[in-house]
Amino acid sequence: MATKIPVTVITGFLGSGKTSIIRHLLQNNQGRRIAVLVNEFGELGIDGELLKSCQICPENETAENQETNIFELTNGCLCCTVQEEFYPTMRELIKRRDSIDYIIIETSGLALPKPLIKAFRWQEIRNAATVDAVITVVDCAAVAAGTFASDLEAIAAQRQEDDSLEHETPLQELFEDQLACADLVILNKTDLVDSETQAQVLELVKNELPRVVKIVSSDYGKLDASILLGFESAVEDNLDSRPSHHDTEEDHDHDDEINSTHVILDRTFDPEKLQAKLEKLVQEQEIYRIKGFVAVANKPMRLVMQGVGNRFDKFYDRPWKLEEAKQTSLVFIGRNLQSSEIESQLVAL
Repeated sequence: MATKIPVTVITGFLGSGKTSIIRHLLQNNQGRRIAVLVNEFGELGIDGELLKSCQICPENETAENQETNIFELTNGCLCCTVQEEFYPTMRELIKRRDSIDYIIIETSGLALPKPLIKAFRWQEIRNAATVDAVITVVDCAAVAAGTFASDLEAIAAQRQEDDSLEHETPLQELFEDQLACADLVILNKTDLVDSETQAQVLELVKNELPRVVKIVSSDYGKLDASILLGFESAVEDNLDSRPSHHDTEEDHDHDDEINSTHVILDRTFDPEKLQAKLEKLVQEQEIYRIKGFVAVANKPMRLVMQGVGNRFDKFYDRPWKLEEAKQTSLVFIGRNLQSSEIESQLVAL
């Protein structure tokens, strides 16, 4: 029997840096033939497009073949749509098993890892693929700021000060479930905190883990493939050691108020003015994540802009292609977001 394809599931909260880690892995694949499944939350394939722009194919393969290694699953949260999208895509990849060395799955920031892993127990997948490891990416600066605090007294204090914290947020449970399922935890964005704060975050994460798990630090997702691949954990066979808040449920329900919306504008923007406007929107609305591409006047390259809370990052990733429209396309993930309201404020710039 042919060797099973090892699958690495990379999970983590919105904006934790999952895509950056995968981009670096693909750009430094050392000849490995890697297929990637990207679970977008929203209708614009921002993360998938970012990965397609990487130089990921071995030298003896063409750029045309390279693009077929990226699969975007856009019908919703992957752990909720395993039968609709994940299963058919995995079947296609299994047919190509002789030309694939590894599969990477980037879950959306709202996905629970455990229901996805259970799908690897299905007979047709089980015979051909195995979950090599679950990697959980943690935004070190966000945790340091108290976004996910394990101290119940601190949580109680926050609830006293902020009416929005009077109920238990599903994002807290999500963070805990992602850690509980991990074989490796990556403390990302460590460049944004000092060494003392990083040590405090490390201790907090250790206290959340139900078992001993290796924890590594990363700046900008730059980790060697030898750290990320080759765990041979067969995660689907030992799920009992990975507790979840949803273990007693047949299915799980996400917060229906969390939504994704997008804005596409046929115009250019001044990057600094656009960022200032987006920062203002974040202050006015409950926006968890902004990501997308910006057309900049007199610039032949596409600007990538990403924001988590009040932290923004932007860089030029590649020249605009001749056949593509130079549009500004942004995805917003948050609570009760209205596309028309956001668009009207951006148009006014």
